Amino acid sequence: MPTATPGRAAKATGEGAEVVRPGGASFLPSGTGITAARIGALTVCQAVLLVGFGLLITGPVRHVWPLTVEDHVNEGFERIRTGPLTSLSYVGSEAGNTLTVIAITLLSCVALLLVPRLPMWRQAVFLAVAVSLQALVFLVITESVDRTRPDVDRLDASPPTSSYTSGHTGAATALYAGLGVLVLSRVRRPWRWPLAALLFLVPLIVGVSRLYRGMHHPTDVIGGIANGTLSLLIVGRALFTDGSVAAVPSPRSGHTEAAGGVEERPPGSTAVIFNPTVTGEQDCEKLRRILEQHGHRAPRFIETTADDPGTGQAAGAVRDGAALVVVCGGDGTIRAAADALAGTGVPLVVVPCGTGNLLARNLGLPLTPATALDAALSGTPHRLDLGHIEGDDLAPTHFAAMSGAGLDAAMLENTGDRAKSAVGWPAYVLATIGTLRTPRMRLTVRLDDGPVLHRTARMVLLANVGTVQGGLTLVPAARPDDGLLDLLVLDPRGPGGWMRALGVLMRGRRSTLRPTTVDTLVPEGAGKKGVPVEFFTFHRAELTFAEPQSRELDGDPVAHGRRLTAEVRPGALTVLLPTREK
Repeated sequence: MPTATPGRAAKATGEGAEVVRPGGASFLPSGTGITAARIGALTVCQAVLLVGFGLLITGPVRHVWPLTVEDHVNEGFERIRTGPLTSLSYVGSEAGNTLTVIAITLLSCVALLLVPRLPMWRQAVFLAVAVSLQALVFLVITESVDRTRPDVDRLDASPPTSSYTSGHTGAATALYAGLGVLVLSRVRRPWRWPLAALLFLVPLIVGVSRLYRGMHHPTDVIGGIANGTLSLLIVGRALFTDGSVAAVPSPRSGHTEAAGGVEERPPGSTAVIFNPTVTGEQDCEKLRRILEQHGHRAPRFIETTADDPGTGQAAGAVRDGAALVVVCGGDGTIRAAADALAGTGVPLVVVPCGTGNLLARNLGLPLTPATALDAALSGTPHRLDLGHIEGDDLAPTHFAAMSGAGLDAAMLENTGDRAKSAVGWPAYVLATIGTLRTPRMRLTVRLDDGPVLHRTARMVLLANVGTVQGGLTLVPAARPDDGLLDLLVLDPRGPGGWMRALGVLMRGRRSTLRPTTVDTLVPEGAGKKGVPVEFFTFHRAELTFAEPQSRELDGDPVAHGRRLTAEVRPGALTVLLPTREK
């Protein structure tokens, strides 16, 4: 029977480790130099591209359609001018004014750092750098491309810069579209969509206003939008997708590399978040001694509550300057803490104290709490992926191991706390027997930009890891550090179908490989119909069920619903893992 390979979840190279060398600048996050160089190189390419486009429209193709009708567009705007429209265009133009953009950028960055319970330094840097880069590229363009402004009555004083590109439009695109991206990624309220749409609309309003006021040609506005958009894409990819830069460390959180693991930290820099229902006073004392043996003096122990299973505690610990967060509990407690730690770069230590402990099993950690803590503290930081998930009646959050709907969620709903306390994870097996007759569900699946797939299933499972209790590998391809998520669709029909599905899962190997992102496991000799098990690999998945279904996140049942949308967050979580021998 296949089991999780120790260390499979994290590369042995220690990629993503937050280490500050002696004598280095501890106030900068690791990976800053590489990320800055990457942004710089791409920005040079951006400037070359836009300068080339500007030289093209002012030179070889200036007499080619549609450039030949640009003057007609400006003259058309001049003809329709009225008092109210002129006043509105002034407001629209001022939204992209240099002073306006600088003021709103500064206020937004300050708000991102001070208002949320956890300072959003990465989001603030994203916005500030994107706005600054488009301004820098704009200056390079205006020095390289000489283009006169439209030959119409201009309503504003003509600045000494070239008409190409529109600086107002470029700055507005970087600022307001950047804010729109942050609203969609961070706000959890239903009004985030209209607010984001309004923010994305502002650069267009600014561009039209500049045309109305006779300050730019249409291609100048297009160039400005392209300038702002490219700056957002370059900075956003570097900070959010590549994941090469860690979080800004607290002044108290600097540490040096030492043989054997993490060096001693200042007092109070280690927080231990524990679930009091599974971690008693004696357990806490034992963990405290191990922490002190590894140089973590005076760790602060924080209990979870029924209302807050770990998210608020972890966020508060980071806000108070914690350089290390130890989480003692089951997968639900680990998930809640990981949700707060996502993107912060603050290392997490997983201490398995629950029933399932799926993440710990897949990371190759010992399942004894004290042994797991000692092994992790002797290891190194590794970057792991998280799944970002949301749905109807399900606020956006993260999962670390698995999430799903159907049979597995119904099984978790039917597993009582008393049974788990009495027999441990076999209680899930007992509950499964009573849920095997869960009705088959109809659903549609859309992966990344692929076509909509129609399926029936007993269970769908979104997986960041592959192995469950008892060493059963449900999703052989799932790895928590590969930048991907996996989807299992289980649809056995009749006793024979269940036997074939069980055989495929127990073998844990691939026998049929579909093109692109789809990997389907089919028992040898099976036809296309009645496939009991399918696997899909994706970055983003949208699942829509015909009827409300039972749903779960990392072993915790959540509200029934008809929709799940999951997206991978590559390298979002930093975890201390034991060093593996090669």
